[in-house]
Amino acid sequence: MNSGNDLDPDDVMVDPHEWPRFDRPSYSARSRDWDRIGASLFVLWLVPTTIQALQLGHPAVLVLGLTVLYAASYLTVWWRAHSWPPAGRIALVCVLFGVGLGCVAVTTPAGSLSVLGYALSAAIILLPLAWSQWVGLVCVAGAALATWWHDGQVDAEATLILALIAVITLGLSRSARLVGKLHQARGEVRTLAVAGERARLARDLHDVLGHSLTTITVKTALARRLLERDAPKDRVLEEIRDTEDLSRRALADIRSTVSGQRRMSLAVELVSARAALRAAGIEADLPHAVDDVLAGLEEPLAYVLREGVTNVVRHSGAHRCTVRLGARWLEVRDDGPSPVGSGSAGAGGSPGNGLAGLTERLAAVHGTLTAGPLSTGGYRLRAEVPE
Repeated sequence: MNSGNDLDPDDVMVDPHEWPRFDRPSYSARSRDWDRIGASLFVLWLVPTTIQALQLGHPAVLVLGLTVLYAASYLTVWWRAHSWPPAGRIALVCVLFGVGLGCVAVTTPAGSLSVLGYALSAAIILLPLAWSQWVGLVCVAGAALATWWHDGQVDAEATLILALIAVITLGLSRSARLVGKLHQARGEVRTLAVAGERARLARDLHDVLGHSLTTITVKTALARRLLERDAPKDRVLEEIRDTEDLSRRALADIRSTVSGQRRMSLAVELVSARAALRAAGIEADLPHAVDDVLAGLEEPLAYVLREGVTNVVRHSGAHRCTVRLGARWLEVRDDGPSPVGSGSAGAGGSPGNGLAGLTERLAAVHGTLTAGPLSTGGYRLRAEVPE
């Protein structure tokens, strides 16, 4: 199936063994009523045959009774049987063929086997396509064989009428069922699109708010400690101004995230990482340039850097954080004693939302993410995109 809301009809299959449904949302009550009225008008085709049979002296009670019963059974297909279970539909089709054959018998020679077109169309409408095809084939072949056995020659007119009814009704029935499948698939696509957008917002807001609020918290705590130590006023004001700027940037990031227009910059994230680590009292060993990073990988690696540094500040208890960068990879290391470190594990040590979000982002560029403690102490988070 195509992405977005584009649907290829070739990708939407109609199950030939599926019982047809008539409750698709796109099929309004007004459209259904007009279809019923149009189909009901076809019962007028029985009137000339009935009148001619009465003029030929056939029993009026029998002719009128079977004709009315046949017409009523056919109308039931359109006005009631659409909500019936399979057993009821099969029974109605059997009744239609039985009464239809009775009508042919009592109206001969005025009537012909073409009257079975009502029963044939009803079978195609109510039954699965696999069954309908066989019913159509048997009906057309049976009409040809019956007239050949009875009259010595095939009734070409009746056989052709039944064949046309079978072909046209099968085509219309399959098209109607395909339209229903397409509408169902479109609804599923919309549901998946909404779920995907919610997942994107949750992932992006986690990345934005997690880093920004962590940095704001650290810098606010630093400003408080400076005030408690009676540090110079200019030094305290510098931290407060930085916190104010961070708040404004976080608000702008949230707005751009919600609108889907936010783009990450690896160079900007390096600057933010240096400020966050400095405010937390962690020595930062960071690259000075991002020129070697391949085009298209800067944004996912920027997310890795942000998440890794955020978790070093929040969880690791480290004194030093080292970031190394290559054309296709980025690595964040710390020397903290915490087993969680820059991995941001969730409850029970399982990966949290941060690592899960990074894994999804890297999967989009066929990259991998590894995170875990180092044998020499500390923690390492590494993202790599193979060639």
